[in-house]
Amino acid sequence: MLVRAARRKAQHNAFRQLGPLPEPLLLPWLCPAQLRHQSQTRRAATITTKAVNVEARRDRNPTPLSSTGSRRSLATAVAEQQPTFEEYIPFEGLNSVYTQPGSGYHDWYWSKSLSDLKGFDPSKPVIINNSLVTEEPSIRAHDGVGGDAAGIRMTLEACLRVGRVERASALVKRLGKIYAHDSKELLDVHNQYLRGAVTQIIRHRDEVALKDAQKWFEVEMRGRDVEPDATTYALLIKASLQTLQGPKAERTVRRYIDLASRSDHDNEVLNLPILSDAELFQVTRICPTNYYQADELVEASTHLSPDASTASSTSTFHNSEVIPQVRPTEQKGLGLTALKKSLSIFSNPSTLPYPDDLQGTKEENNRAFAQMRQRRLEQDAVDSAVERWREESENLRKIGMNSALKTKPIGALMWEWHGAITSLLAEEMKLVDEAEAKDSKSKSQADQERCIYGPYLRLIPPEKLSAVTILTMMATISTHGSSGMKLSNIVVYVGRSIQDEALAESIANHNDNDIWGDISANDRKQKLANLTKRGRLSDSFTKLVIGKDKQPLGTQTGRDRQWSLALKAKVGAIMVSLLIKAAKLPVTREHPETGEMMTQTQPAFYHNYQYKLGKKIGMLMGNSALIEQLKTEPVGGALAKHLPMIAEPKKWSNFHEGGFLQFPVTAMRLKTGSYDQQHYVKAATEKGDMDQVFAGLDVLAKRPWIINRAVFDIMLEAWNSGQAIASMPPERPDVVYPPEPDESVDTRLRQRWLRQIKQLENEKNGLHSQRCFLNFQLEVARAFLNEKFYFPHNVDFRGRAYPIPPYLNHMGADNCRGLLMFGDGKELGSVGMMWLKVHLANVFGYDKASLKQREDFTMEHLQDVYDSATKPLNGNRWWLEAEDPWQCLAACIELRSALESPDPTTFVSHLPIHQDGTCNGLQHYAALGGDVWGAKQVNLEPSDKPADIYTAVAELVKEAIASEAVKGNEAAKILDGKITRKVVKQTVMTNVYGVTWTGARSQVRKQLVELIPNFQDTPTMNYGVLSSLVVTKIFSSLSTMFRGAHDIQYWLGECANRISQSLTVEQLDRLETEANDEANDEAKDKALTAPKPSKSAKSKSKVDTNHARFMSTVVWTTPLLMPVVQPYRTNTARSVLTNLQRVTIMEPGRADPISKRKQLQGFPPNFIHSLDATHMLLSALKCDEAGIAFAAVHDSFWTHAADVPTMNGILRDAFIRMHSDDIIGRLAAEFETRHKGYMYSASVLADSAVGMKISNLRRNRNYKGRGTPELLMERKRLKLLQSADPKQQEEGRQMKTPASIFEEAASVQDLAPADELVEMGIGDIPKRKAKLKADQMLEVGDEDNIETNEPVFDGADLMKELAGITLDAEDNREIKQEPKRPRAKRKINIWLPLTFPPVPKKGNFDISVLKGSQYFFS
Repeated sequence: MLVRAARRKAQHNAFRQLGPLPEPLLLPWLCPAQLRHQSQTRRAATITTKAVNVEARRDRNPTPLSSTGSRRSLATAVAEQQPTFEEYIPFEGLNSVYTQPGSGYHDWYWSKSLSDLKGFDPSKPVIINNSLVTEEPSIRAHDGVGGDAAGIRMTLEACLRVGRVERASALVKRLGKIYAHDSKELLDVHNQYLRGAVTQIIRHRDEVALKDAQKWFEVEMRGRDVEPDATTYALLIKASLQTLQGPKAERTVRRYIDLASRSDHDNEVLNLPILSDAELFQVTRICPTNYYQADELVEASTHLSPDASTASSTSTFHNSEVIPQVRPTEQKGLGLTALKKSLSIFSNPSTLPYPDDLQGTKEENNRAFAQMRQRRLEQDAVDSAVERWREESENLRKIGMNSALKTKPIGALMWEWHGAITSLLAEEMKLVDEAEAKDSKSKSQADQERCIYGPYLRLIPPEKLSAVTILTMMATISTHGSSGMKLSNIVVYVGRSIQDEALAESIANHNDNDIWGDISANDRKQKLANLTKRGRLSDSFTKLVIGKDKQPLGTQTGRDRQWSLALKAKVGAIMVSLLIKAAKLPVTREHPETGEMMTQTQPAFYHNYQYKLGKKIGMLMGNSALIEQLKTEPVGGALAKHLPMIAEPKKWSNFHEGGFLQFPVTAMRLKTGSYDQQHYVKAATEKGDMDQVFAGLDVLAKRPWIINRAVFDIMLEAWNSGQAIASMPPERPDVVYPPEPDESVDTRLRQRWLRQIKQLENEKNGLHSQRCFLNFQLEVARAFLNEKFYFPHNVDFRGRAYPIPPYLNHMGADNCRGLLMFGDGKELGSVGMMWLKVHLANVFGYDKASLKQREDFTMEHLQDVYDSATKPLNGNRWWLEAEDPWQCLAACIELRSALESPDPTTFVSHLPIHQDGTCNGLQHYAALGGDVWGAKQVNLEPSDKPADIYTAVAELVKEAIASEAVKGNEAAKILDGKITRKVVKQTVMTNVYGVTWTGARSQVRKQLVELIPNFQDTPTMNYGVLSSLVVTKIFSSLSTMFRGAHDIQYWLGECANRISQSLTVEQLDRLETEANDEANDEAKDKALTAPKPSKSAKSKSKVDTNHARFMSTVVWTTPLLMPVVQPYRTNTARSVLTNLQRVTIMEPGRADPISKRKQLQGFPPNFIHSLDATHMLLSALKCDEAGIAFAAVHDSFWTHAADVPTMNGILRDAFIRMHSDDIIGRLAAEFETRHKGYMYSASVLADSAVGMKISNLRRNRNYKGRGTPELLMERKRLKLLQSADPKQQEEGRQMKTPASIFEEAASVQDLAPADELVEMGIGDIPKRKAKLKADQMLEVGDEDNIETNEPVFDGADLMKELAGITLDAEDNREIKQEPKRPRAKRKINIWLPLTFPPVPKKGNFDISVLKGSQYFFS
């Protein structure tokens, strides 16, 4: 400890020792919800979120200690009631898993081991009520300040970060008009402002500014009834101690301590990580009656202490070995130089030498040096790109050709653009300063806009701001070519890139250690225990006031402050406009009349408008000369941001903390606007429910990797040869162009020739682009040759894990996987040799045989193995015949090395051995449904030989088509005998993940085109007809094999259908209150004036129809306790004025209604994805506990050869453990709890008996219930029936509503199914209407539903637009031949209490037999 108690008082203030514990934990990320955390209890979290919530205001009155036990914890039940589960015991003979710990049953189920499933009580899930969320209140723009509170707070943060305190003060005053004076939000804003002001006061030692801050405290806070807290006083004390001296400083400090003491904040002031140790000494000396005095400080150690979460680097950094260069793909510019410069810390020791002045052990110094190198690697990307541009321009200048060339290299052009934009940006910032200085009356519209985006342009140095804009634009235009980009898309994307760079800058620089120091939370806790005279503070209090990021409450870390889409559009638009103005390029064209070649300077980009579907759309187009140049000069900027790490990644501790050391990443990949998922994850994290997920990600991340040097050398030699080898395209593709037809031939023939030429050119350009990307991958691999490196991981919203570095990782293509090996080797042992041989057979493609047959396959080809390993490029090249050639080559080399070693059992192997599941989604469905036959087909049952589901389905389809051919079906006759495993594989694989009819037919059609290439299609017989027949038979086969799974998939869809059409209790209460208020107002008006109401007056209602919108998304909890929230909502368009044009953007928000179709169709596949993610993470944790290596590619798990049997046992045990629980029954129980008291809109057929009775009721003149009144009438009836008063019960029974008629005359089976459910189950064949609507469905390839790795260029995901699936000409002909279908029957809607259908009965498959299945994963 740096301080100690100097003198003790004889007496302690006994009353103060019993001071209140500040138990309320106010979470700023869920403003204004109020959560509690008590580790002793596990209740479900109910958080009501509103735009302005009075209940969430800061509690000013301390709560007595005796009352803390009755408080709600972070996770409290919705109604604190236990629902009954009698209706949900569908799996007969299966013991309950809801037993509480200590009961003697399944005590291990409640184990604290991270590799065991925790106990989950489905009656107490984490619940966040957001159904009443509306748009945040906003204020009208005035003096450049306006909009909603979130936008103003972001601008406030930006102003404070760049020291614009005066403008920040105006923003705080405007926020005072939105927030209540006693709200926590307003207090946080004031503290945020004071922290920024204090930073400037201390930095400039400005007493005048200190007086302004003190005046702010007195006038704007205390004078306006904003009650200060400990943070407020600590900030003012710090500023006073740093600025004032002598008695003046002492008087000021005593006054603030006295004020803090009156509100019981004096001890909290010292506990906050705001005051340094020296300042603590001064405070205790000045206020001896409040604290024990501390001694003056001894000098703290200044040696560099590494982060505990990182491992030592094992780099052979000073290795002097000469590694052959990668032959660059021919391109005009220095496309690879930027990447090489970023990677220079690997090849050039002088770039970052090993520090000689580090104090500590060798291991600590190595960790510190690894972190230094990693931080340097994360920071170099943009700077290296700008340096490359400068070098290209400088090279041209040196040879005197900077102005003489007709075309310039891309790098030289971008350097010119960079300088021009930087100059224009300086001029623009002068205009921003002038605009902010003007009074509100003299500001033009342009000035108002500059006041909005100006603060954000200051967050990044102009040079870097210019470079980010250029890199972003060039990367996106490279992917779009001459077609151009929607302006609304590109400005948002540029704005997002600028936001990310600003965020990275703020995280790297936000500590301000020169002012705020580096205060350790643990040290501060120890110091305070010796200094306070009021006893030790509780752990919960320490958690409250000390955050992991060392920032007091009331400040923003920067990580949580994502810019709104509107703001991104404005910032992006100003930068794009500057680029349009600055970017020029020389273009050489032939004069149309003289034929002379002329060179002129033209804009590189231009802004115009196009009409699409009758709408005027703003477009950003690239100059055609620039587009052509980009085809030969790929832009390689900013590639180093997401490289593998050379220091062990930070462990995940919360949503924002983990992974890279500086570059900001989140633990979960979310769609823009997925606020609900983020809030659920944060609530679950505070509760401890995300511990296993975070731990699993840490296990995946801490696995060290190395480059397989032998494979790299061969790959490099193959690459430098320029030949097409394995997955490598040739350097110069041999493209044979068809001869140009004579001009006199038919026009259609010439058009066909032009299409062929265009297709060949596209293929050639595609091969070139592929080679460019492989070039980058080889450069990365070369740089990491002598390094151990790591892949930080995060998860998607379903829990599936992905490595964050996108360019070289084990989820990449065959060439990436062939290059990678485990960093730590392990002896083969007695079984490792066998598994190494099996692995070689697997990657070759011989993976459907028994393990013995696979081993024999390798031995039979041992000569080929040796030839491949010793003469890979000059031998018979057997390895190139493999399905995964580079992985096969790696296995050949490893096997040869092992066999040639003195003792193969002691050979240390680094090669990962893969164990793949058999259609993992169907494995989960078979286990859930208890399908005996289906379980056999996916290897859940023991057998001597692995079953192959794809072959089994192919055989059934063959038989069905042969039968159809006998009956005379012409399409079947063509297909008879031609169906192969490959034809059905993709459709079988994706059927479980929600593939639609159209998607499946497209998959099969692609295979049939390859299978029958010379088929002459006609209007009556074409690929569309053939593929439709095959898909029908595939679906029928799956429906037969997986009957139980089919029923479960349908049940999941029906649950999602009801949830997505339901209203919450909060919505119903609000509607009821508004209806009552309206009735009371009408009664008062009638009593006062008694006028005869007009028809128009009758139709008007004060009831807010927004509260009747469907807002309930499907939420469930995985077995690892991670909450999953489906992100599918119907986004609303918003018009945003920018300096280029008014753009329309789709800005997602929590107040948007849900998308019923996507909620329904996305739930079954997402639920299965969450189960396979659980299985993977559970297996990873158990493997880590067992001390064996583990890596995963979704349902492919990797370990050392010697540990394959151990890992396989763990995989089986984890799967059995998961499915021994009643997963579906637990889900049903959780749904009952989450949606208790909800009502949903059900449908019945209008011509049914009950439908006609309901229609008659509604036609009755005396019936007053239609729309919302009918809903409220039904709710009243239900309340009366549930009353304890017999009279009220009788009144309820006498009420006639559509729901009461339904109860009397029908049952749940009489409900009309949703259109989307007609083909919901596995193998269901849709009706024609559903087929034609397939383009609206959530497709397997939909970006909302598919797992994706990071794109090659970050903008690719944003710039993609979902295109509907259109039917081609032959499909149209096929449709015309079908007879007209009868019109769908009319339905009528009724309001019913939200209940869920009974869980389908489970089949007879016994999951415990999986224990003996050696082919479950193999």
